[in-house]
Amino acid sequence: MIIDTLDNATQYFGLGERIASALQYLQDNDCTKLAVEKIPIHGDQVYVLVQDNTTKPREQGVWEAHRKYIDVQYVAFGVEEMGYANIKTLTVKKSYDEKDDYELFDGVGSFVTVPAGSFTIFFPEDGHIPGSAVDDKPAAVRKIVVKVAV
Repeated sequence: MIIDTLDNATQYFGLGERIASALQYLQDNDCTKLAVEKIPIHGDQVYVLVQDNTTKPREQGVWEAHRKYIDVQYVAFGVEEMGYANIKTLTVKKSYDEKDDYELFDGVGSFVTVPAGSFTIFFPEDGHIPGSAVDDKPAAVRKIVVKVAV
């Protein structure tokens, strides 16, 4: 897992061309003004999901992980908490769904506050709980999730 601000995105371009293109897209666009939709960058290899969400209490979150895609999650406005735990420390709750590329888990991990202008990168071994409310106070969040093929 990586967490940083978009100002530092170029430091992560060395992680590969696809991650670089995901971060470059976030830098080049006013993500607060994008339509809520799926936007292809490089076909199914790199694409954007624009989401307007309301954060939820932490206890309502579910650990998830993906095998085919890395998640680059950027908070365009608002603030949320995101949970992180290596999947080796979690217990499978729902077996891997290959069609929708997710597996669900039970367990415990750490949470970080992700304010507007910040991004996280979750790799396949990174269990994560997105969309948790800071101080259990639900709030509106605009999040851009860039799916990057492994």
